Amino acid sequence: MTRIDKLYERLLANPKLAISFREFETLLAAFGFQARRGTGSHRHYKHPLVPHILTVQPRGKEALPYQVKRLLEVVREYDLHIVE
Repeated sequence: MTRIDKLYERLLANPKLAISFREFETLLAAFGFQARRGTGSHRHYKHPLVPHILTVQPRGKEALPYQVKRLLEVVREYDLHIVE
């Protein structure tokens, strides 16, 4: 099991778990999201199977909990898998 798989499993067990924004961006990339241009601290991510863009921004060095929850919902809704 890779580090990303372990992080994802921890988030599934506890969606309110605080993770770093760097880990969050790594998780987005692992699921196939690609960074688009952003404005200021906001970053936009697009996935070929998801019809909308996810906009994320850090709070200090941490990911915002509602954005992590939204990613988990999108992963479940569109049946996305970690790209190896």
